[in-house]
Amino acid sequence: MEHDELDTPVLGVVPTDGRGSMPFALLHGESLVAVAAWALGEAEVELLDFNASWADVQAREGVLVVHDPLCPATPVMFLRETVEAAGHGEEVLVGVRPVTDTLKETDGDVVGETVDRETMVAVASPLVIPRQVVARLEEWPDLDDVPALVASLRERFPVRFVEAPALARRVADDSDLRLLEASADDQRDHPETWLPQQR
Repeated sequence: MEHDELDTPVLGVVPTDGRGSMPFALLHGESLVAVAAWALGEAEVELLDFNASWADVQAREGVLVVHDPLCPATPVMFLRETVEAAGHGEEVLVGVRPVTDTLKETDGDVVGETVDRETMVAVASPLVIPRQVVARLEEWPDLDDVPALVASLRERFPVRFVEAPALARRVADDSDLRLLEASADDQRDHPETWLPQQR
């Protein structure tokens, strides 16, 4: 599918490998992977079959959107805006959230200085790879660990961080998921949210 604002195909994946069973946990009765796939569809992104070869992806000459199912409530509007911004440039765009936890430097068992949180971000979703970068990658990128993939892409290509809404935050366990569900409930009346009940 071609995005409304772009003249290029917009292709998407929702990777589950390397994430244990969390992508299949339920959020409002839907698995995280299903919610993320639904959101991509609502954002007018064409979901790719995981059996697609990298050569086939490159032949489409499109933008590639990686939507991590561990960031399942990323608002559809934010997905659309990030895709449109990346589609017109050569930068990889990454949704990120501010770091709120206290971070410490370590050296073995020794805990050192506190790290300035202002210099850090937490990778959220989406990761949008423009067609120029897709064309230069030799193979499917490793989607098991999106933060590691972002670090790898930064070594070769310009990468721009875009602050994502709070609903785009990453979940690591069931307690994170329940907090996210409560936050999503608070925004049920906002049309830009992800909620599957709005289908």
